[in-house]
Amino acid sequence: MAVKSFNEFVEIKRTNNIIDDDGHLKDLSDDSVIEKLNTFVGSINDREYMVAEKAVDELRQKLMRVGLHFGEVNFSGDEDEVSLPLIMNGGKFGKADDSAIDEFMNEQESGRDINFVYSKTPNGTHRVMASIS
Repeated sequence: MAVKSFNEFVEIKRTNNIIDDDGHLKDLSDDSVIEKLNTFVGSINDREYMVAEKAVDELRQKLMRVGLHFGEVNFSGDEDEVSLPLIMNGGKFGKADDSAIDEFMNEQESGRDINFVYSKTPNGTHRVMASIS
């Protein structure tokens, strides 16, 4: 086992990137990342829920693991569709090349949305399907 120098150790600990085997999952401009996240998000699509909000809460917890969150979801009626912007934890903060000396960039929205399709089944349970677009 190779021993890391202190500087290598600090550099590893300092990063705030969510990384899988293939790369960074925070790069939401990359369609291959969205495809991977949709596989993750789609895990709620395969089940029926007694309470629809349970599916949303489950998904919220999963996305928080990769630094994403979204606002409150309120379903109405027996069928509904809801679309909300995905927010990046931390977002992008810093200086843009063309900004004034006292202006900072603070982007929180990812430029992507999470879409929910809700339906109540005849037996009283709920189906919730979700995807990122």
